[in-house]
Amino acid sequence: MTHRNARGALALSLTAALLAGGGLLAPAAHATAPPDRKGSEATRTALRDLVGKGGLPGVAATVRDRNGSWSAAYGHADTATGRGRSTDEHFRGASITKTFVATVLLQLEAEGRLDLDDTVERWLPGLVRGNGYDGNRITLRQLLDHTSGIANHTDDPEFIHDAAGPGFPEHRFDSHTPEELVAIALTYPPGRDPLRAPKYSNTNFTIAGMVIEKVTGRSYAQEIRRRIVVPLGLRGTSFPGSSPKMPAPHPVGYSRLHQKAPDAEIHDATEQNMTWLGAGGDVITTLDDLDRFQGALLGGRLLPPAQRAELLREVPAEDGIGFGLGVEFAVLSCGVKIVGKTGRTNGSLSGMASTTDGRHRLTFNINGDWLQDGALYVNVVEAEFCGAPAGRPAQGTRPGP
Repeated sequence: MTHRNARGALALSLTAALLAGGGLLAPAAHATAPPDRKGSEATRTALRDLVGKGGLPGVAATVRDRNGSWSAAYGHADTATGRGRSTDEHFRGASITKTFVATVLLQLEAEGRLDLDDTVERWLPGLVRGNGYDGNRITLRQLLDHTSGIANHTDDPEFIHDAAGPGFPEHRFDSHTPEELVAIALTYPPGRDPLRAPKYSNTNFTIAGMVIEKVTGRSYAQEIRRRIVVPLGLRGTSFPGSSPKMPAPHPVGYSRLHQKAPDAEIHDATEQNMTWLGAGGDVITTLDDLDRFQGALLGGRLLPPAQRAELLREVPAEDGIGFGLGVEFAVLSCGVKIVGKTGRTNGSLSGMASTTDGRHRLTFNINGDWLQDGALYVNVVEAEFCGAPAGRPAQGTRPGP
């Protein structure tokens, strides 16, 4: 388990992202006011800063702890009409999909239908082979904690140019099969680290989704719905496949299409075909649904104790971050350890974070995409779990290195 402090490196990347974002609009100052409690004002300030200082369109968040829950929204859902963000909107959760996929595989293990130490070759013979790859040497566990060494298909310059870069307006409705995504990844050699350190790859979860279908005879989306969405009553959560539509209500998703210039054109990216991420990132959800999912997952309602322990078994990575199975860890400046997941797609940045017991949870969404995923945690998460934003240490603590 890593004990390094994640705050410094993430704070630097957040600062750089905010400077690159520039100003877009003045915030619409509306919010659902939480009751007075320690830390809530710091969190609200950090949320407002994403809009006011970060130049992002809008943000909505919900928090739950031993004292109850509160929600807040700032900025705009639609800058053209002036409609403000609200806390009941649907949004694209992107890579948060990975936590749902990992949960299903852990449930299948608990039922004895697979073992996480099974190889990819065992379930998908011939899929991962050639160019230095051997599916006999890669396990399902290594897919879920990103230690497989399989290259990331979204690192391919031509692919990402069309899926999330300048080519997006022309290619936003393109459909991709899982086999196509894996084939793109395998044109690059393995990125295996000698120390087996994680190397993040969306392709890992493309393959994980294919395993679910091979084991169950149903798609990952059908299994997630059957095993998680319906039992938990997640009425706002769906996996749209190739459908580009968003259910109402939803904010407009604003994107700079990965262009770093502060005056880069902003596009309406609300409608898009998410098969370019598929099992690695196509979920549509709400704040309330993600909060309920986090609580059930970490509280033991979705997994037996053995599988919950596997979910939270950490593999250290760089800068104090660690990887579990479809989740990530960080230790904050005040010493609090959090677990959760971020998600980024065109027009949407989302995050869910929790103490490892699931009793203190934060979920939020930004309807603009010009922050880096890792940086998404820092100011808001530090404020909520430490009582002060990053850069201003919580009372009784000293700054991190």
